[in-house]
Amino acid sequence: MKKQILTLHSQTIIGMVHCAPLPTTAGFDGDYQAIIDKAVMDALTLERAGVDAVMVENMGDTPFSEHLNKAQVAALATVAYAVKKAVKIPMGIDAAFNDCEAGLSIAAVIGADFIRIPVFVDTIVFSDGIIYPCAKKCMEYRKQLGKEEIKILADIQVKHAHMLLPQITIESSAKEAASNGADCIIVTGSQIGEETPIEMIQRVKKTVNIPVLAGSGVKAENIREQMKIADGAIIGSGLKEQGIISNPISYDLTRRVMEKLE
Repeated sequence: MKKQILTLHSQTIIGMVHCAPLPTTAGFDGDYQAIIDKAVMDALTLERAGVDAVMVENMGDTPFSEHLNKAQVAALATVAYAVKKAVKIPMGIDAAFNDCEAGLSIAAVIGADFIRIPVFVDTIVFSDGIIYPCAKKCMEYRKQLGKEEIKILADIQVKHAHMLLPQITIESSAKEAASNGADCIIVTGSQIGEETPIEMIQRVKKTVNIPVLAGSGVKAENIREQMKIADGAIIGSGLKEQGIISNPISYDLTRRVMEKLE
């Protein structure tokens, strides 16, 4: 029987479906259908290998901006809907880098279960400038949509960015995220594929009473150690050959990860 998503101590594993570059972005190659086909194939592979949920993200849209443009939103919604129809496990949306309104809108329309918000309560500096926290906007917009059942997975002190005020502790960010309505907290390393420090997960776990997920660097070699502390993990590059983001999901690598928890 499937474990319930986002339940404390459930060892929930969320597999990432990384979209190829979407229309209007620097890497877009003009093949609209290929974007959908690749995402559906990856989602089906993840489901077949036994993950508990999938999350669709416009990971190919580098360099990122804070919000998606109209073409990106339309494409991400189309891809997410195709994935939703293809799999039976829970699914979520990550409208990167921090477009909570796009993520919630897509989730509401297609019936997704959760969204990820990279910058929920922190103020960060990244390659395209400063991003301010969106917790108030997110919670109000979810209410306006009448979709309060959509779970909010909130990163704290997110990877690929620097805190504008580095003296703010991880505990402080965790408390802020929980008090502002996050259903779950994500803790990451500083980059894609970099292992989430166990000591950081422990500090957050001691601070809040909501689930805490490891958000980067989880793979077969370290998942047992990570899951001794974390309530689950979000895994992307660790399920791809050589850790290359543009590669398809590997069934064998995903099975190897899941077997470590069986």
